[in-house]
Amino acid sequence: MICAPLLQREAKRNLLLLAVFAGILTLYASVILTMYDPELGESLAMMKDAMPQLFAAFGMSDPGATLAEFLANYLYGFLFLALPLVMIILLTNRLLAGYLDRGTMAWLLATPRPRRQIAASQALFLVGSILGAVLYAGGLCALLSAFLYPGELAPLPFLRLNLCLAALLCLLGSLCFLGVCAVSDSRRGLAAGGGVCVVFLLLQMLSQAGEKWEWLRYLTPLTAFDSSSLARGDGSLWPALGLGAAALALYAAGVGAFARRDLSL
Repeated sequence: MICAPLLQREAKRNLLLLAVFAGILTLYASVILTMYDPELGESLAMMKDAMPQLFAAFGMSDPGATLAEFLANYLYGFLFLALPLVMIILLTNRLLAGYLDRGTMAWLLATPRPRRQIAASQALFLVGSILGAVLYAGGLCALLSAFLYPGELAPLPFLRLNLCLAALLCLLGSLCFLGVCAVSDSRRGLAAGGGVCVVFLLLQMLSQAGEKWEWLRYLTPLTAFDSSSLARGDGSLWPALGLGAAALALYAAGVGAFARRDLSL
């Protein structure tokens, strides 16, 4: 079901894009980790008191009592969601929408590979890129924490945090993938899938801004990613399993929609 030459080609085509996002993640992770300091913590608390709703919207209202909680609130609460989402949208465009818009999808379909295999290969590359980004970001945070603050990062809660993040990002990627595969105009499909993901993120931010908007948390799957609870060690992995199952179903639906789609090439 997988086309290995196509995966190799996409790896070469998207290497620079992935490297750029790896550099951005490195920059943010390095800067945030250096803030885990009592003196800087007091400055952050003063800023939070001055702009409580803004800090709450970005999931930064509580620095936490441990390093894992600090990372969950200041990195995993927003930055490690928003930045990979941008990468997902750009990758989906390059993997499918770009081929369809330029008419080069005919080159892929001219090969002795069925449509399902082509779509499944592109979906696999997208999932692999998402998992690679989470693995890189989590590994980087773990290494920097071991160097800067030896023994302060609890491994099991941090592992659960990254597993749930990976499941959530795979779900967001499946929405973008399904949009491109199911909508006749691939650009509009990408805009629809990516737009839904952005709306989910905005709803999550609004739901954290105050009790008045807290009900919005029930309208977004991002609520299943309770980074604070996972970092404290009392969060469950059941939401991650649910997110992963939903992502798998949406990727399968996208592959099926692409196989049945009438392509004007």
